[in-house]
Amino acid sequence: MGVKMRKPAVQDDSYRYEKIAESITAMIRKGTYRTGDRIPSVRNLSIQLKVSISTVVKAYFHLENRGLIEARPQSGYYVRHQTAPAAVEPEHVLAPAIPTLVSVNDLVMMVMRDARNPALVPLGLAAPNPDNLPVDKLNRILSNVARRNRNQGISYDFPPGCERLRVQLAQRALRTGCSLTPDQIITTSGCLEAVLLSLKVVCRPGDTVAIETPIFYNLLQVIETLGLKALEIPTHPVTGMSLSALRYALDQTAVHACLAIPNYNNPLGSCMPDEKKMELVKLLATYNIPLIENDVYGDLGFSSARPRIAKSYDKKGLVIHCSSFSKTLAPGYRVGWVVGGRFQEKIERMKAVSNIATATLPQLAIAEFLATGGYDQYLRKIRGIYGRQTSLMSQAVSRSFPRGTKVSSPQGGFVLWVEMPEQVDSIKLYELALRAGITIAPGQIFSASMKYPNFIRLNSAFWSKEIEDAIAVIGALAKGMV
Repeated sequence: MGVKMRKPAVQDDSYRYEKIAESITAMIRKGTYRTGDRIPSVRNLSIQLKVSISTVVKAYFHLENRGLIEARPQSGYYVRHQTAPAAVEPEHVLAPAIPTLVSVNDLVMMVMRDARNPALVPLGLAAPNPDNLPVDKLNRILSNVARRNRNQGISYDFPPGCERLRVQLAQRALRTGCSLTPDQIITTSGCLEAVLLSLKVVCRPGDTVAIETPIFYNLLQVIETLGLKALEIPTHPVTGMSLSALRYALDQTAVHACLAIPNYNNPLGSCMPDEKKMELVKLLATYNIPLIENDVYGDLGFSSARPRIAKSYDKKGLVIHCSSFSKTLAPGYRVGWVVGGRFQEKIERMKAVSNIATATLPQLAIAEFLATGGYDQYLRKIRGIYGRQTSLMSQAVSRSFPRGTKVSSPQGGFVLWVEMPEQVDSIKLYELALRAGITIAPGQIFSASMKYPNFIRLNSAFWSKEIEDAIAVIGALAKGMV
């Protein structure tokens, strides 16, 4: 699509590149170019506007600095996801610090049971769309490694797990600001097992765990299963956990561990700035409290820059880093990992007695995919898809939901957190949506104390006319409650 502008009779170079930048900016703001769209190449735009290539380069550099576009190697320039001001306000930062026994299992199991039904529109479960995953490539790799590793593929890969995979993970850790060796990594059956093992090692039944709120409901299930108490810390929809609230809570309550998702919290999509991650690690170290960091969405930021992990600021071995490929690449492979710090040996032993080993063939297949560069190529594509689809779903919610509805502005991942007017009961809305053939995730399951009764989480990994129509149906149902 061409960029049209009137060329003045006399222009100096600065005027030219500023006008080009202003024109592209206006087209992005008005929706001519949307998140993930490729804008004209430097060469084509220079020819079209009859300006020098250096002038266009200056304009694009200016737009990059403003965070509006990004360069992708050997591909061109693309519109970046635009982070709007916080749409869902955080709670008061000095909320009472009262540990809570968790009781969300029944509700969570209901949501997960319904989400398995292929006849329902899948907006409730935070799972990637298989149509966007490199399924054929992974199947070919899995078949090849099974032939090449005939005996190893069916044998136990005892903790710490597949060495080939741990080598690749250690190499990739440099991109997160962290220097690791393969023997510092233990492979697990998904990120959830990594968190479960970590909590088992650092806590005992009845202990208190400080958590973000809202937070992914499966993490609440783990806390409930282990007989732990949750201390909910308010979380900002853009910058993550409130450190002032955490500091206040630590002064009031005996806390034995902190569980957080600094990069692209589920369900908020918030990303804690690097300086806040450093402050979080230092604060907990002062109290000698372990931080269990869930980074399962860390590779799915909408920009090309991969955020640092909290583990990169760890000087005392108190940060336990957990992640997996379940949200990025292959949910069914159940391949995750944990970097245990000073708790490494205990976690490794706990893994061995819990289920002996992580499945071998999936580990080998993912190691091969990483080593051959397939994963990075795939990430470049999927980040743009998720950024665009999240924006489209957010716009659809704004069009269809009741007046006063607020939507989060995630910086990564593929979920949206939606706050509706207080009259809307998300459990009732869940039941009505189910009758209409749609699954959603009611807000109460994201809180240990059943907060967020008028919130829902939506999965934007899927997008089509059917999904857009489903959003309109949910919006109409919500309007009927107001």
